[in-house]
Amino acid sequence: MAEEDREKLAEKRRALGDMGINQPDIALIFEGGGMRCAATAGFVVTLLENNLNFPMVYGISAGSSHAINYLSRDTDRARASFVDLVLDPQFGGWKSMLSGKGYFNAAYLYEGIIEELEGSDADMAFAAKTFFENPADLHIEAFDWESGETVAWTKRDMHTALEIGRYVRASSSMPGFMPPATIDGHTYMDGGIGESWGILLDAAKADGFTKFVVVRTQEHDYRKHPLPAYQRALFRLMFRKHPSVAQRSIDRWRPYNAILDELDELEAQGSAFVYCPDKMPIGNRETDYGKLKAAYDDGYAQSQRELPRLLSWLEKQKRS
Repeated sequence: MAEEDREKLAEKRRALGDMGINQPDIALIFEGGGMRCAATAGFVVTLLENNLNFPMVYGISAGSSHAINYLSRDTDRARASFVDLVLDPQFGGWKSMLSGKGYFNAAYLYEGIIEELEGSDADMAFAAKTFFENPADLHIEAFDWESGETVAWTKRDMHTALEIGRYVRASSSMPGFMPPATIDGHTYMDGGIGESWGILLDAAKADGFTKFVVVRTQEHDYRKHPLPAYQRALFRLMFRKHPSVAQRSIDRWRPYNAILDELDELEAQGSAFVYCPDKMPIGNRETDYGKLKAAYDDGYAQSQRELPRLLSWLEKQKRS
């Protein structure tokens, strides 16, 4: 990268303010949801624009991309990851699915892009130096389809930008639509079918946190329902060699809903600030640029409207 470009990037990140933790004792939690994260990327950008720095960031599945973009303090990448990226010819789609690369071309999206753009000033280039210098820590999870265990990784497990991308890919490998990720001889699927069931609230509580900012990717009253019989049968067929993947995908609705009920209680008690999109017009596999851009724009506008409520809640936590 040219020295002039390096200075532009440095200036952009300096404009966000000091990286020092200024929201102590509060965990920041990002839910997954595939391309629905386009609607919550604006919340990531709003946090960065207002220099709101939390000590621990939890992300799972697509939410792990939000987490690393937040920690690298990159507003451009936060948006591009769930909007502009679909314009890349290698992004994915049914042709990619039929070729065995997955509906989302995971190897390219999470690792290939990082290698290809390293040292550039492109929106999707990953700012690894800022990520590692950020005093806040990271917690992401994936599901080991051989052992049936949930595996967690933090910044101490990551040493390069490529390793970060590889762990995020593992956490984001959506059953049925993305091939599993292999790391050190272990094969991983989406962390959303692991012990967190898609929202890392229990992990944050295990780390000692009692106050939470939680970013959901569904409307507030959304609850999952049991899968219909044909989908249950399809999961069992697709993962007949790894039945734990099928069973946890089938069973996920009940514990996931229990977490949402708990979040409602924490919010009512004043212990949690929960951001939910006012509307969720897209699904987790949306690839239409116009729809994703509209979802981002709506989400950013909502985040700006809710910023005073968030700042008020954060101020109360400092006084409590």
